[in-house]
Amino acid sequence: MRPGRQLAVLGLIFVVLYLLVFFAGGASGGLKDRLEPKLGLDLVGGTRLTLEATNSVDGRPPTAENLEEARQIIESRVNAFGVAEAEVVTEGNRNIVISLPGENRDLTEVGSAAELRFRKVLKAADGSGAATAPPPAATPAPSGSATPAPSGSAKPSGSAAPSGSAAPKATASPSGGQGGMAPAPSASASAAPSATPSAATPTPSASAEPVPQSVEEQRKAVEQKVGAAAWAAASGLQAPADLSADPSLAEKLKPFAGLDAREVAVLPAAMQFNVPQIGCAQLDKRPPASISAPDQQVVACEDGAAKYLLDQAKVLGTDVEDASAVLDQTSQWVVSLDFSGPGQDKWTNLTREAFNNTGQACDATALGQDGKCRVAVVLDNEIVSSPEIQGVLTGNSQITGNFTQKDASALAGQLRYGALPVTFEPQEQQNVTATLGASHLRAGLLAAGIGMALVIIYSFFYYRLLGSVIFLSLILSALLVFGALVVLGRQIGFTLTLAGIAGMIVSLGVAADSFVIYFERLKDEIREGRSPRSAVPRAWIRARRTIISANAITLMSAVVLYVVSVGAVKGFAFALGLATVLDLVVVFLFRHPIMTMFARTSAFLSPRVSGLGRALPPRTAEPAKPRNQRVKEA
Repeated sequence: MRPGRQLAVLGLIFVVLYLLVFFAGGASGGLKDRLEPKLGLDLVGGTRLTLEATNSVDGRPPTAENLEEARQIIESRVNAFGVAEAEVVTEGNRNIVISLPGENRDLTEVGSAAELRFRKVLKAADGSGAATAPPPAATPAPSGSATPAPSGSAKPSGSAAPSGSAAPKATASPSGGQGGMAPAPSASASAAPSATPSAATPTPSASAEPVPQSVEEQRKAVEQKVGAAAWAAASGLQAPADLSADPSLAEKLKPFAGLDAREVAVLPAAMQFNVPQIGCAQLDKRPPASISAPDQQVVACEDGAAKYLLDQAKVLGTDVEDASAVLDQTSQWVVSLDFSGPGQDKWTNLTREAFNNTGQACDATALGQDGKCRVAVVLDNEIVSSPEIQGVLTGNSQITGNFTQKDASALAGQLRYGALPVTFEPQEQQNVTATLGASHLRAGLLAAGIGMALVIIYSFFYYRLLGSVIFLSLILSALLVFGALVVLGRQIGFTLTLAGIAGMIVSLGVAADSFVIYFERLKDEIREGRSPRSAVPRAWIRARRTIISANAITLMSAVVLYVVSVGAVKGFAFALGLATVLDLVVVFLFRHPIMTMFARTSAFLSPRVSGLGRALPPRTAEPAKPRNQRVKEA
């Protein structure tokens, strides 16, 4: 054997690993920052969010199957942040708790339903909720008009008018069909102050009434709240009207301005659209499930200013095969949508219907700049964009707007990971302080140090010179594990938790087992009269299989535990498996080669110094007795 080769390979591994630590994977800052692994929530702090699940508008709890499916989707979304060991668990029959280590983050978006719907725009009206606002102009703006187009952001803008930034549009890919989709003009009118209910308007308290259990019961409760006159007047409206010409009608409809989002959600779509007092401030806060039914017409808002009456959803989020954030030809971030086979057919039929204005016809208020119908891309309660269809699209499409890379990636992630089977409302988001975590870290490091010290002390006491081999092996293993943690933290987002430290402490026992197996086998070889130089290779051959088997069993246990567990337990399994693999590297590339080199030294030949003991004296054979004497004695 040539031990120098194995030691050279080990040295090369160290060089490559620590070059990655210092110079690769986003290494920046000072020496301390480059040598710092990612720490988990219990060691460095982080964010914890509690989401409450509702199955539908009536507020009934979801089924256990739906809640578990939602937990898995949310866990995938959280992992898309580029972090690992995020703990996503169910709590009771309604709640999902998310624990994310590291920086404080806003996690409320990961619980959004992300139910993507493509709906043709049938009518458009002002969404400010002003009782005296005039209706939007029916004449489409000329091509190339400077009329600001709505933003393509997936978040409510909160402004009273659409954003005046770059217009969102959806275009066909170069290999796609005919033409594309251009942005539609804003359908909103001038923003007027929102109408508020008169102080004299009777608003019966709902607290004294039993909680309704169905949509129909909730609708009856709303009818009682606004009054029979207001309900009758709203039911008779055929389109949003200029109520300033009819003060009595405007007075009757005033109670609708006092409805909250859940009460508005149970109203018929036509009433939500036609009553001017119902504005986007109420519509945007409705539960996502209130407009998720694809076979019904719904009302949704764009940028909190224009509200649209939308047709049935003829293309769903499940028809989207993939979504990704890419740069278009103008270096703008867009969300590229690839449809499945059946989904592409649905999308082509929808664009054909909108382009030719067939089926449920769109009103003049819903036309785009070129007098064509628009298709609204609806994500939950909000319209992401409403492009005008300029041709029949048979290929790839894009959602564009004022997206940053972060916004485009977040939206693509929501669409890619699928729609949640239930809707969620954030209940509590708290930032976990790192003070307690720092105390845990000190305790964990102290425990690891004590464990290693006890192993080393015992090794020197029992094995003497061989204790130095154990000491050096543990130091090298620790350096390999530390470097691997730093690199894995940058590359795959692995975070070290208190459970991970416990896994590494347990791995010390695995390493000690391999020492004992090898050294005891070496002692046996020397007791049988072999020299240390010949005993080392023979002991290695016999001990090697046992060492590999023992470490393989530990590694298999870690893999199984990692697969079936979540959160901190998964971190324990990963750390245990990592330390076991690196221990095998040290065994083969350091421990056996260094023992081969020690066997050639004079100190190793001394039983008192090496700790291997002496060879047993040879047994003396008794002189043979005559055969007749042996028979007599028997």
